[in-house]
Amino acid sequence: MTIASTDIQVRYAETDQMGVVHHSQYLIWCEIGRTKLINDLGFSYAKLEESGVLAPVTEANLSYNRAVRYGETVRVASWIEDYDKIRAVYGYAIYNEDEQLCVSGTTTHVIVDRESFRPRSMKKHLPEWHEVYEREKKQKEGSE
Repeated sequence: MTIASTDIQVRYAETDQMGVVHHSQYLIWCEIGRTKLINDLGFSYAKLEESGVLAPVTEANLSYNRAVRYGETVRVASWIEDYDKIRAVYGYAIYNEDEQLCVSGTTTHVIVDRESFRPRSMKKHLPEWHEVYEREKKQKEGSE
């Protein structure tokens, strides 16, 4: 199973008045991690969109375990949590410099046609992606 890893330096603009990262920023960090994962798997969000396909978030779930503060560096780990030919669920774990889990969660995505916004089957419209996502799903299931 592929797990992408991305380091992020916490910027002042990402924090609230207490110097703690605002909860909304974690979804942006998940996007950065997801993009890295997709690149590591040999694909590109930009090329996907150029082909007329979008991958909107249909669900997001995050659990906040530990505060992250301005000046820290975090590591975002990202992987394919689940896949069913229509939906891709990405998993995330965000760790602080001491490797303590700060945030964990998932986002669910469906690919859609850019013009009509109608869902598309990844198996039918993106067979290369489908093959890799199926492999990743099987590897994850085998590791559990």
